[in-house]
Amino acid sequence: LSAGVCCCCAALRPRYKRLVDNIFPEDPKDGLVKADMEKLTFYAVSAPEKLDRIGAYLAERLTRDVARHRYGYVLIAMEALDQLLMACHSQSIKPFVESFLHMVAKLLESGEPKLQVLGTNSFVKFANIEEDTPSYHRRYDFFVSRFSAMCHSRDPDPEIQNEIRIAGIRGIQGVVRKAVNDELRATIWEPQHMDKIVPSLLFNMQKIEDIDSRIGPPSSPTVGVKEENPSVLAENCFRELLGRATYGNMNNAVRPVFAHLDHHKLWDPNEFAVSCFKIIMYSIQAQYSHHVIQEILGHLDVRKRDSARVRAGIIQVLLEAVAIAAKGSIGPTVLEVFNTLLKHLRISVDFELSDRRNSCESSTLSISSKESDERIVQNAIIQTIGFFGSNLPDYQRSEIMMFIMSKVPVLGATSQSLDPSNLGDLGSRRIQIMLLRSLLMVTSGYKATTISNALPAPFLDPLLSPSLMEDSELRQLVLEILHNLIDRHDNRAKLRGIRIIPDVSDLKIKRDKISRQDVSFMKKHGQQLYRHIYLGCKEEDNVQKNFELLFTSLALTTIELANEEVVIDLIRVAIALQDIAIINEDNLPMFNRCGVMALVAAYLNFLSQMIAVPAFCQHVSKVIETRSVEAAYFLPETIFKDKSNLPKSLEKDETDLFFLTNKIAESLGGSGYNVERLSVPYVPQVTDEDRLSRRKSIVDTVSLQVDILSGCGVEDKVDNTEEITFEALKKAIDNNGLEEQEKEKRRLVIEKFQKAPFEEIAAQCETKANLLHDRLAQILELTIRPPPSPSGTMTMTAGHPHYHSVPVYEMKFPDLCVY
Repeated sequence: LSAGVCCCCAALRPRYKRLVDNIFPEDPKDGLVKADMEKLTFYAVSAPEKLDRIGAYLAERLTRDVARHRYGYVLIAMEALDQLLMACHSQSIKPFVESFLHMVAKLLESGEPKLQVLGTNSFVKFANIEEDTPSYHRRYDFFVSRFSAMCHSRDPDPEIQNEIRIAGIRGIQGVVRKAVNDELRATIWEPQHMDKIVPSLLFNMQKIEDIDSRIGPPSSPTVGVKEENPSVLAENCFRELLGRATYGNMNNAVRPVFAHLDHHKLWDPNEFAVSCFKIIMYSIQAQYSHHVIQEILGHLDVRKRDSARVRAGIIQVLLEAVAIAAKGSIGPTVLEVFNTLLKHLRISVDFELSDRRNSCESSTLSISSKESDERIVQNAIIQTIGFFGSNLPDYQRSEIMMFIMSKVPVLGATSQSLDPSNLGDLGSRRIQIMLLRSLLMVTSGYKATTISNALPAPFLDPLLSPSLMEDSELRQLVLEILHNLIDRHDNRAKLRGIRIIPDVSDLKIKRDKISRQDVSFMKKHGQQLYRHIYLGCKEEDNVQKNFELLFTSLALTTIELANEEVVIDLIRVAIALQDIAIINEDNLPMFNRCGVMALVAAYLNFLSQMIAVPAFCQHVSKVIETRSVEAAYFLPETIFKDKSNLPKSLEKDETDLFFLTNKIAESLGGSGYNVERLSVPYVPQVTDEDRLSRRKSIVDTVSLQVDILSGCGVEDKVDNTEEITFEALKKAIDNNGLEEQEKEKRRLVIEKFQKAPFEEIAAQCETKANLLHDRLAQILELTIRPPPSPSGTMTMTAGHPHYHSVPVYEMKFPDLCVY
């Protein structure tokens, strides 16, 4: 009777319960009853409204079996759930999914590793199912937290620990795939989720990498081993996560990386940090690269007070990031990258100098470790700037060159972004050197079609300013930057070192015909280049490298920019340099005088062979041969190798040892060159750059002379005024009286301006006409300046003090009517 009652009760139970009960065998070892499972599946497909009840009943049984540790039935229940999920895709499956996820959560909460792995496997299968309609209420917060915790498993059994971690990583991968495919995928990118997912993946990548670093490089694993490797699985999941990131949620995925690296102190050493950001840059979409760079720059600002090695580690990561981003789209962050790096360069120099001051106060003469670390930071910044700049397109590189040059502090300038006022002279010099080294790297490999593109006027003027400073290293950097920009055919390596080249044709110099744009550039700015080469040779602290770079500058100018007119100008500069050594107005040491003579010999030897005028080559060769016998210290091979064999004095009448202007003019005139200008000694023009330098410039000399004149008595003033008359000035600009004027008043710099031809003054110093007028007006004590007539002539009335002796003088440039 009892059995009959039980049978009757079972017959009265709902059909879905009976179908569910039938899939469980008496012995769980027998596994799922397949025939009854097929009946349950057919019933669920035929009556989808019963799915929620089927799911609820299966969840009830599974909860009871988990509590009773009947894990065999748990496996059968999860297998049945998986098959039902795969078979049913109706709209009524939503409630069933909730029951399914509830059962998966129960398994993940259990302390049994096998059940956790089982629940993870079921969730991964569910994540791969594409649902027809989105779920607006479903959230995966619990699964994110649980899978992340499994990634940090510390089970004492290494095999179980590895298994749980793999399950956690696969679970995170499933959550990402399911959430991203859902229309509500934005929820997974919220910071509270990313702060758990990303560190969990990085933790597994880091742990295995640490083990590999201890035991050496591992052998190439098989495919099966790769699947069981948490590091490889975590890296693949990390790449997949970043690859699915979009514009709005990219930053949320990247910021936890910084938190992880900070927390585990992985910036020093930074091998893991570099590998992480390489993965990031190669995984994200190219158009989002600037997001990552901005985040690195922002983190660098946050950690600006940290140790030097930490900052150097972050900067090296930035270097790797921009190296990858420079090949694609880097968006609007170009100037931001350079601005931030230059700011941190300034901070690093400040730290270095403050540490040096502290060391001096404590009587510590050796370079401290902190100062040495700051040098590492500075080198990392320079390397990053150079690498980033060298990978930019030409139009952007030109802008960056201008941007960096605008940051170089120049003494006397007031509008500089990197204000060195708090650092003193040493800080200013350090920043100047660092920025010029950065600029040197940016200009490396730059090939402009025309020199005017490579050296525009707003860039050329501030670039040449440091060449006037009393620092040989600064002048060397400026010359090297010029070489990068001028050398468009890679001839610099062939010219390395200063020497007498026996046969220039052996160098196989590459050159093109001078373009019209380059000719125009030399007409406008050639005097600036000559001037800085000329003044650079007069510095007392010049060493061999300075002379080598000056020689290379002259040679490259000849190769890239020299037409007939430029060749004449370069010869004038060379002869003027020879006069520097012979006359020695600046009281240069004997080594410098001999070095200048050697420089002139090496360059004229190169120039004569480049223009291939036989008579010119013969004269140069004869002088070099005479020097090799009688004055070897005038040749570069001797003076730069044996500085001890210096003469006590240089005789001015030893004409056989000097290059003579008249013989050069005679040799070139016979070959069709216009040599009239060779009779005019070269005089550098005066610019405002002299005032920004620390060297004794021409402007300083003129100002000194004006001060002396103003301090003399009245009688002296009258005498001087009568001596420097209008007739004398007129004679000074007359070509016929130049030679005599040079011999009489060579030592006075102001007389050099009077000797220069009028046309050259008008062409080269038109922009400085007001300055020239003020200086000459003070000397001549002119109180009345008659206006020019409408035709552009200057006339003098009977009231003028020199009317009786000075005829009317026609002038084409009213701005210079002081003459």
